[in-house]
Amino acid sequence: MPKPPLEIPKECLVDIETHISATIANGGHIRGLLAGLSDKPPWSEEWEVKAAVEALHVFGSRWTTEILAALYITGGKRFNRLKNLLTGISSRTLSDKLRFLVDEGLVVRNVDDGPPIMVEYKLTSHGKICGKLLSPLVAHLKIKNGSISGV
Repeated sequence: MPKPPLEIPKECLVDIETHISATIANGGHIRGLLAGLSDKPPWSEEWEVKAAVEALHVFGSRWTTEILAALYITGGKRFNRLKNLLTGISSRTLSDKLRFLVDEGLVVRNVDDGPPIMVEYKLTSHGKICGKLLSPLVAHLKIKNGSISGV
């Protein structure tokens, strides 16, 4: 947990928690709709789990979620600035993961021919939507681990 925790006004914390609760309710509603529609052949629990695992594969790899979070929080970044934001990542790993995220359509690589040549990585609209969907989860986890507290 980063120190010190972010201290926010109590009413702001309540607002965040209210929106997290709404997200949980929406997730439960969506889960219920999908469960009601995937119980007839050829769809089954097995099919639905396989489809979920396939949909989430991009988030299952070390560093991909961290890169997406960094770009969502800070906006487009050049390679070295992004590397400095992600403590512990090697240049090779960052390069490989950015290439993967570009291939998945979550990140775009913009090249400015310069001079000097500059490359910036930023989220695509799909990447931004994923960031917005993950934001309530991240906020919930920050509150639970004490990174955010109400004053």
